[in-house]
Amino acid sequence: MLDENRRPLMTVAAVVVVLAVLIGGFLLLRGGSEAKLSVQSIPNDLTLTIDGHQVAANGDVKVKPGTHTLVGERRGFRTYTTTITARSGDNLSFKMYLYANSAEGRQWGQNNPSQERELEAEAGRKFDQTQARLRQKYPIMAKLPYIGPGFEVDYTNSKTDPKNPEAISVTIDVFGPDGRTKALQWIQFNGWDPASLDIIWSTSKP
Repeated sequence: MLDENRRPLMTVAAVVVVLAVLIGGFLLLRGGSEAKLSVQSIPNDLTLTIDGHQVAANGDVKVKPGTHTLVGERRGFRTYTTTITARSGDNLSFKMYLYANSAEGRQWGQNNPSQERELEAEAGRKFDQTQARLRQKYPIMAKLPYIGPGFEVDYTNSKTDPKNPEAISVTIDVFGPDGRTKALQWIQFNGWDPASLDIIWSTSKP
């Protein structure tokens, strides 16, 4: 008897979700010419919204030109928010990949190994891209770590801008006489301005 009562409720819920997706797509299209956005999502059953309107997590959606906010959410995973800019006639593609932040999310990965492998591959690609941008922004990274007469230079995540994954701090450990002066001379000799670097100084006993 209870199962019979649940069926109409489940049917209504499914209809509401479908209507929400359809209405969301209609609202995104309203006014102006179109651009096409192709979305691929992992997990494939996450909830995706564009400008607050729910759309299909995988497939094509047409949007009007301008800047749009995409949000991917699923229980057991970190929510991800980003923006895209579309122009009339654009054919854009976007990967909405979420990463597990709980036991439920990790269990999902074990139950869906092919999608988990794609997540890991994407994480690797993003790391390589970030490192390439960092090396371009901070040429000093190509020389690090470096040990000089009385000093050692390396780098770490930015201490002054910790929320920025594409910022670093240069760490200089001084352990010999005139180590600080020689470290600054080494930086200038390589053509870098010490004032342009976020330097963290420390002193160790020789």
